[in-house]
Amino acid sequence: MSTAQALPASAADDILVYQQLVESIIDYAIYMLDPTGVIVSWNPGAERFKGYAASEIIGQHFSRFYTPEDRASDLPRRALETAARAGKFESEGWRVRKDGSRFWAFVVIDPIRDAQGKLTGFAKITRDLTERKEAQQALERTREALIQTQKMEAIGQLTGGVAHDFNNLLMAVLGSLELLKKRLPGDRAMKRLLDNAMLGAQRGASLTQRMLAFARRQEMAAGAVPLPGLLTGMKELLTASLGANAAVELKMAPGISPVIADENQLSLAILNLSVNARDAMPDGGTVTIAADEVALALGNEVGLPRGRYVRLSVSDTGVGMDEETLARAAEPFFTTKGVGKGTGLGLSMVQGMTEQLGGKFVLASRKGQGTTAEMWLRVAGENMPSFARPVSGAGLKHGRKLTILAVDDDHLVLFNTAEMLRDLGHTVLEASSGQAALNVLSEGKVDLLITDQVMPKMTGAQLVEAASRARPPVPAILATGFAEAPANLDSRVGRLKKPFTQDELHRAIERMSCS
Repeated sequence: MSTAQALPASAADDILVYQQLVESIIDYAIYMLDPTGVIVSWNPGAERFKGYAASEIIGQHFSRFYTPEDRASDLPRRALETAARAGKFESEGWRVRKDGSRFWAFVVIDPIRDAQGKLTGFAKITRDLTERKEAQQALERTREALIQTQKMEAIGQLTGGVAHDFNNLLMAVLGSLELLKKRLPGDRAMKRLLDNAMLGAQRGASLTQRMLAFARRQEMAAGAVPLPGLLTGMKELLTASLGANAAVELKMAPGISPVIADENQLSLAILNLSVNARDAMPDGGTVTIAADEVALALGNEVGLPRGRYVRLSVSDTGVGMDEETLARAAEPFFTTKGVGKGTGLGLSMVQGMTEQLGGKFVLASRKGQGTTAEMWLRVAGENMPSFARPVSGAGLKHGRKLTILAVDDDHLVLFNTAEMLRDLGHTVLEASSGQAALNVLSEGKVDLLITDQVMPKMTGAQLVEAASRARPPVPAILATGFAEAPANLDSRVGRLKKPFTQDELHRAIERMSCS
């Protein structure tokens, strides 16, 4: 006699209804286990997302659904023990399908006992939450990327601000040392000390340029740069710089178009990446510099706008980086080199320069398999942007002593610039703000305006615009270490990169006089 026949009609009906209910559920795996964990029943939901037919799985131990890691930690046994002891076991974790793929499961195990309280088995319900898990992971990755972007933006703003203030300090130090050197008697020991101090200040100026490059605020003079000529011309320098243990190999695809770049900054970036590649090969190896042209479509993996780009890469055969080091490699001041052997600004400088030019810096590496650094640079076209303005004079006479208005909100820099100009024989008027400068301009004739760009209330560019409306218009030189000056400045405006020497200041004035 069957179980259904041995039971009262109402009980048999209930069992049939229950069986029909379980058999109709396809979104949950519902099955029974004996007290040892062997599967004794199997519903269509379990078959749908675990992949086993009832005939394949009944009689097997349920631990086969667990990952090797969970089986090694004895999680299946502990799950049954917890259910028996506590009355329920709940958890989420990775489970394994018949085909070996993994899914994220929400699991509930309930003990089943007879009328006397004896354990007769377990009821197990599993729900596939893989889509929810993947959505959560995608959200977490997006959140992490946003946090990283915000962090790098904050660091960039801090770095750019520090570099701006440092530039002003270096202006005062370099200018004062230069003037002092000209006026001291010919004491050789004192001259060496001054030369050493100036060398230190110049190294500081180089550091600020790297900081500004990371912050994407350095002055750029971009144009169409032919890479084959640039790389061929650099090979001798690279070979000499990298030493005998690192061979340099150039691989350039034929017919590569010129790219939009600042030639000096790009050369420095290539040299920087090549030196990093050499340092990653303590036992020697090959540094490969390659370039090819790529047409990127919308939604490309690089994450750049659609268009044509040149992929310029520097690869080494060195020790490579693990995932943690790779994730931090381009952060400012992060370095794996020893103390005093690197500023940690090299890669961040390359990244800042590349992104400022509208491209992207991509770093790929695996431990023990070397590193490849890629600069994706836009192909130069007819409508390429110009980051540098031509300098045009406005009636200045070559060699004439001028009345020059010097403007800077930093009193140290203003004093330094004024003393440089006076030492060159010019008459100097001073102003510490844009409005004060306009007042000076309204009072008398000024031959030339030299102004800082970053000033409160009125920027240097705004002051230059106001001076251009004077009658007659006043030619101007904009002095800045930043790249934030508007690109549509009047052609009368020259540029002077901070920190500048007296000779650079003199040549800027001469260019205004000669053009």
